[in-house]
Amino acid sequence: MCSHQPSCPTADRPDHHTAMIVSAHPEQGWSLLCNGTVVFDDTGELLPDGRVVSPHRTLGPLAVAA
Repeated sequence: MCSHQPSCPTADRPDHHTAMIVSAHPEQGWSLLCNGTVVFDDTGELLPDGRVVSPHRTLGPLAVAA
């Protein structure tokens, strides 16, 4: 899918999520990357081969009640 230079990382590389966005749908919560990966606002991903990457959000500090 990637036709620009330098080419984006393929979907099987660890840095695949750094590929360029070719179609963004923020109102629906997802974007399509040029390597065929669909990334979701909750940090989950759908890879071109059908594999699912679960959301990997990091937890912030917990608020302490005063």
